[in-house]
Amino acid sequence: MEEKKYLLVVGGATATGKTGLAIRLAQYFNCPILSCDSRQFFREMNIGTAKPSEVELQQASHYFINHLSITQSYSVGDYERDALNTLDKIYASHDIAILVGGSGLYLQAVCEGFDDFPDVPDEIRTTIEEAYQKYGIEWLQQSLKDLDYAYYQKADIQNPHRLIRALSVCQASGQPFSFFHQQPKRERSFSTIYLLLEWDRDILYDRINQRVENMLQQGLMAEAQALLPYRQHTSLQTVGYQEFFDYFDGNVDLEEAIRLIKRNSRRYAKRQMTWFRRQSQWQRFHPSEWEAILQFVETSKNATSNILD
Repeated sequence: MEEKKYLLVVGGATATGKTGLAIRLAQYFNCPILSCDSRQFFREMNIGTAKPSEVELQQASHYFINHLSITQSYSVGDYERDALNTLDKIYASHDIAILVGGSGLYLQAVCEGFDDFPDVPDEIRTTIEEAYQKYGIEWLQQSLKDLDYAYYQKADIQNPHRLIRALSVCQASGQPFSFFHQQPKRERSFSTIYLLLEWDRDILYDRINQRVENMLQQGLMAEAQALLPYRQHTSLQTVGYQEFFDYFDGNVDLEEAIRLIKRNSRRYAKRQMTWFRRQSQWQRFHPSEWEAILQFVETSKNATSNILD
């Protein structure tokens, strides 16, 4: 009888301890990890993306970290295809794989399938990105509100990457972005077990503030300075880099830039938590609840096996 395959999905907001738990699970089950943090794909972005350290990368096999350059275009559809192909290879010799990250759209694409969106000509995306650079995120928000109010109401409107993507599809297709969100979930060859890491909000915010301090000590400002010539790329429209770009432009002083990085990181975490809590399939844990996590995984595996038998 063919062995059943499982995907352990470790999700949560930034600074919740996803990397540590994923590595511990990978060592326990002797299986590899697929990163689902869209910012960690890019090899030039290291400190500001809180990538696993070299030591951590050696503790378990990782995929989709440092596999792209910031100059490369890479969509969530590309990731879905590549991740599924990687899982097929992993499952040839493993029964379990681990998917870890806080990028909800990318997690959803792997676990449930992603809607088939039309191809977007480069000139449309470039025009929208240039308008964003000129008029700011408020222009993106208002444009999406005008073109697709249904998606605007549920979108992460503080995420320029998501807004640019939605507007590009609207303009390329002549249809609202939400029109393409009507397909049913796709069948997968594996069973999915969802683990959501959570902390009390005040403690999480303290962890985020401390993480930013650690990034600064590790050289975040110098990393942002080196990436300044590439600031127009979508991958760099993100917390930790945009604030320093404003500082380099003379729009804010250094103290204000650091304050904004901390504030925007906390806001990003809040948006992540809101997204995860809207999804009913996630079982919530504190990272310290190792035995409870293992018990839940085994119980879920057994329940799935009984259903499939």
